[in-house]
Amino acid sequence: MNRGRLAAGVLALAVLLTGCAQSVDPIERLGMKAAQRVHPYDPRGTARPPYRRWGLVAPLAPAPRPRRVPGLGGASLHPGPIPVVSRVPTRDKVVFLTYDDGAERDRRFVDMVRELRLPVSMFLTDSVVGPGYGHFARLRSVGASIQNHTLDHTALRGLPYAGQRAEICGQQRKLHVRFGIRPRLFRPPYGAYDTTTLRAAADCGVSALVLWRASMDTGEPAFTTGGRQLRAGDIVSVASGESTQPSLIDRTRRLLREAQGRGLTVGRLEDYL
Repeated sequence: MNRGRLAAGVLALAVLLTGCAQSVDPIERLGMKAAQRVHPYDPRGTARPPYRRWGLVAPLAPAPRPRRVPGLGGASLHPGPIPVVSRVPTRDKVVFLTYDDGAERDRRFVDMVRELRLPVSMFLTDSVVGPGYGHFARLRSVGASIQNHTLDHTALRGLPYAGQRAEICGQQRKLHVRFGIRPRLFRPPYGAYDTTTLRAAADCGVSALVLWRASMDTGEPAFTTGGRQLRAGDIVSVASGESTQPSLIDRTRRLLREAQGRGLTVGRLEDYL
């Protein structure tokens, strides 16, 4: 009798489990499909945290928001109406990622910025971006900032005031039409500027001329002055070009790993200037 009841119980349990499995199977299948929608850089085809999908060994630490904007007078590289900075005087463990021109428009980079919440700054040149402003609108929608890099990528140093003003103010107007903004930051092409550049930029509504202490043109960072390693406050220029190798994503990934190895994270440049 007990054996009969036990057999009946086992049979009922089996039916119940089988029925449950059948009832949730479509949901399980959807969940499995969702888990498999991973970034193409994931070689295993399984869902992983965003930082691992982008080749980092640990999550990127959130950047502190500065309590006040640091004074830049002593940090300016050149006297003039606006400061010229290649690094920010801060004790926060942050570096700043900046990208020039707008030639490279990899859709995956938008995903990278969104998933890692990277506060990157894009210095755009109108003649280089051409019809690609939609890509930078998407980047802006996921947290990137848009800044000025002239209309035509002309070397400004030595040009008359009218020519420099036309290049800087012209791009200010273009970006206002495209995005409804008037950038506060300006980077001169090739890092070349003079006192006329500073005056023209100030007259166009720019509040700081931004250079860089570190650059990522290849697979390893290079430095203009000081030590040969990333340090807090460094502004980093990441080269952008359709044929540049390694790719923009690879260079950014390597830079992030280098920063993490130094105990640094990525800050929003506009919060500090």
